[in-house]
Amino acid sequence: MVGTTFFVLIALLALAVPVAAGLGVLGLVLSGLYSKLPLSLGMGEMSWATSNNFLLVAIPFFVLLGEILLRSGIAERMYNALVLWVPWLPGGLMHTNIVACAMFAATSGSSVATAATIGTVSLGEVRKHGYSEPLFLGTIAAGGTLGILIPPSINMIVYGVLTDTSIPKLYLAGFIPGIILAGLFSLTVLVCCLLRPDWGGKRTLVSWEKRVRALPDLIPPVVIFLAVIGSIYAGWATATESTALGVIAALAIAAWRRALSGKMLLQAFEGTMRTTAMIMAILIAAYCLNFVLISIGLLAKVNSVITGLRLTPSQLLFGVIVFYVILGMFMETLSMMVATVPIVAPVMFNAGYDPVWYGVLFVILIETAMITPPVGINLYVVQGLRKSGRINDVIRGSSPFVLAMFAMLAIISIWPNLALWLPRMAGN
Repeated sequence: MVGTTFFVLIALLALAVPVAAGLGVLGLVLSGLYSKLPLSLGMGEMSWATSNNFLLVAIPFFVLLGEILLRSGIAERMYNALVLWVPWLPGGLMHTNIVACAMFAATSGSSVATAATIGTVSLGEVRKHGYSEPLFLGTIAAGGTLGILIPPSINMIVYGVLTDTSIPKLYLAGFIPGIILAGLFSLTVLVCCLLRPDWGGKRTLVSWEKRVRALPDLIPPVVIFLAVIGSIYAGWATATESTALGVIAALAIAAWRRALSGKMLLQAFEGTMRTTAMIMAILIAAYCLNFVLISIGLLAKVNSVITGLRLTPSQLLFGVIVFYVILGMFMETLSMMVATVPIVAPVMFNAGYDPVWYGVLFVILIETAMITPPVGINLYVVQGLRKSGRINDVIRGSSPFVLAMFAMLAIISIWPNLALWLPRMAGN
């Protein structure tokens, strides 16, 4: 049964069947082969129950928030202000890319949106300042992954829905690991530029007057972050309602900047509808597949097989990390998430791992998948922004940051309280 599942899934991916359609077809095939009852009759109810989940309303709001920040010029102003503060470091604007990605991540909730936005406003600086182009591209692709670790995060919402885990606790748990990972990325740039000074580009001198004058451009992202995250922990809004407050704050700032127009809103709505439709189609298909997997007893069999191996918790954790690193090379991250979390997460919970801690570890694994070839989506996002050159440049430039992510996985495995301290403090 397990072999059939993976064979059909790999065959559908090899045929380039859209992810949502592939998951739906897999559910129908397994139902036809292994179920005595026509499970397809229950898929309509599953589709309605999934799309009617109030928590998932946050997804289109997050997508819309990112679209508004990009199209109103708020993200570009933020980047240009950050440029003035780090030219003294070896690597200059490459550190700006990482910091800008971290700040944008605190408002957008999406890795792809973060990489696309920061890449759009920064790529023109590569040749102008003489940076190593592969490493510069790597900072955008890797920095973009922070969009799903630093809260708020679309993927954390999906994980919370799939595992019935508190989303506010997941948000809190992502803070410290997100900051540490951004620091590891910046350290990676620093080490590379110290070893190869010619990669660091030309250093520029900026007066303190210019830096201070640019500070107001850093205020809008902070305001939006406080509107989204602050409203949750102040008890004013749920995790879903807070995203609507973030959109309102972004629209107000865009209007204040005189960047709000009918054309801009139309473009933002169009992009939001396109992205949201894709995400929701995958989620609905994945829930229907999970319904089939539970009904035919596949999840129970997987649990019994893993339990029978008598692995220690540490061995199980290592096996899960290796499994996701390999799977992430060949499978799109959202589909990988919704297809595997209902199977793997219960096994990890039964082994004694905290659902909130595992959620953070899992998100880091997904981040790794976003910059590992051949299917790392952020690699293609950055390459698409270049419109010239080979994708090998992006892959080569991202590889040092994959090592930084492995280091982060080791750190959070050795010191789990880095993720659990803030949720526990909030609980107390």
